[in-house]
Amino acid sequence: MSAENKQEAAAPAVNMANLRGGIEYASQWQLMWARFRKHKLAYWSMMFVFFLYGVAVFAEFLSPFDPEDPSSRTVYQPPQMIHFDGIKPYVTKFKLTRDPVTLKPTYVDSDERTYIRFFVPGFEYKMLGVYPTNIHLFGPTEAGEKIFPFGSDRLGRDMFSRVIYGARFTLSMGLIGVILSTVLGITLGGISGYYGGKIDWAIQRLVEFILSLPTIPIWLAMAAAMPRNWPPHLVYISVTVIISLIGWTHLARVVRGKFLAMRGEVFVIAAKLDGCSEGRVIFRHMLPSMASHVIAAVTLAIPTMILAETTLSFLGLGLQPPAISWGVLLKDAQKISVISAAPWLFLPGAATVLAVLAMNFFGDGLRDAADPYSH
Repeated sequence: MSAENKQEAAAPAVNMANLRGGIEYASQWQLMWARFRKHKLAYWSMMFVFFLYGVAVFAEFLSPFDPEDPSSRTVYQPPQMIHFDGIKPYVTKFKLTRDPVTLKPTYVDSDERTYIRFFVPGFEYKMLGVYPTNIHLFGPTEAGEKIFPFGSDRLGRDMFSRVIYGARFTLSMGLIGVILSTVLGITLGGISGYYGGKIDWAIQRLVEFILSLPTIPIWLAMAAAMPRNWPPHLVYISVTVIISLIGWTHLARVVRGKFLAMRGEVFVIAAKLDGCSEGRVIFRHMLPSMASHVIAAVTLAIPTMILAETTLSFLGLGLQPPAISWGVLLKDAQKISVISAAPWLFLPGAATVLAVLAMNFFGDGLRDAADPYSH
């Protein structure tokens, strides 16, 4: 038999083997992930969001100095640019001078260098709250020296370390607040859509009442009711609960609409006829079918929570020093005179903008990927 005839005879066998091997089916999550990866802006926004939360988790390791360590010799010191001597990074030192008439402090760039090295010893901390260590990612070569990539504040504290520490409070509050509001939204929205009737009417009137209230005055009133002598961790928990109690309404409406649409679906009716309990019908059959939509809604809700915390702390009604959040740090930039003297105090605001934009792009990509009718 010729080679061509052998190939023709073998071709049907190969096709049949592929057919007998079975057809590969993609799950809903695989299809969603394939669509999401095509959205490049959302994909890289997701990577940036994961990077921000990684910074928040390892804040002590990434911070070169103690964020509460003041210095009268470095008040409002400008940011120091990082230069390279070959492969060695360094910054040039600033010398503090004062105007002989006004006594206004002025920093003059000198030719002296402070070299930077990695994995240097510094202040003591516990890695992940468990392992005691004093190793930090980078720092000055000589002990006692300081570098300020983001400048310093009115007490001479390192703004770079304070911005990193602020990410932990702000981002965690957004995440925890969304988890609490998600539990409330799914529970009340699911009950409203599944049972209907008077229960649905009562829950929807509650949702409409909360949505009709002006958000910022409610935040201000509830935050002002907190005692001023509370420690930072209690204020943190209270602000998180306040934000969650207001942020669950939109998700509840989405869940209610989905439950109303699925209540008459064939798989729900079949589960009920098969003798499944109401809890199993809800949590085993209905919620998993809308999990992708819930995840997209949750991702889009996190920026709202972050902005709420930043607004409350900026107005002085949220977290208070010694707690460090991006909103608390922005309080130092409220005065025009301070902004003109130290514009780098706006860097926590820039971090907030970048985080909110990245999460919005991430959420938009998830929402598009979760839509089965998107192209």
